Amino acid sequence: MPTAFTHAAVALAANIALPSQNRRPRLAALAVVCAIVPDLDILGFSFGLPYGHLLAHRGFFHSPFFNFVAAFAIMGVCFRDIKTCSPKWFRFFLYLLLVGASHGLLDALTNGGLGVAFLAPFDSTRFFLPWTPIPVSPIRIRSFLSPWGWEVLKSELLWVWVPCFSAAWLARMVQGLPPKEFGGV
Repeated sequence: MPTAFTHAAVALAANIALPSQNRRPRLAALAVVCAIVPDLDILGFSFGLPYGHLLAHRGFFHSPFFNFVAAFAIMGVCFRDIKTCSPKWFRFFLYLLLVGASHGLLDALTNGGLGVAFLAPFDSTRFFLPWTPIPVSPIRIRSFLSPWGWEVLKSELLWVWVPCFSAAWLARMVQGLPPKEFGGV
């Protein structure tokens, strides 16, 4: 798994890329929660769940199905002031869903573990992406403050942070261009 810092960075970069009328501190904070919360499934180890269990690490809570439910629940609890299924509600919901889904995709880019149960709860098969450039992050803080932890951070900066914040910067630049720059679109 990538570090919690990297999952949060993806959410913040996505927030930077949003059009200014959609950028809100509360939405950004909730996006960070959506990006990080799937890793709470490591608590399953404390309850004796084996790694490959549906509710264990990289199982159900890393699936798009869970991301959908979580984004819907957040919209229902935190954005009750927005009419359900209105264009604004749908934009916020989609943003939270995609930021949450980024967690599983990033984990599938790592080189360790059993893979991600993208199809849970319907199928417990675990998957990696064909390319896994990110070393798996240590879970224990002591291990994180080691050469291994430093290698993980360097890799995440290169493969996740730089592309995400570059894309966010590019999106902001494009948003600042007048419509005529896009052929009148």
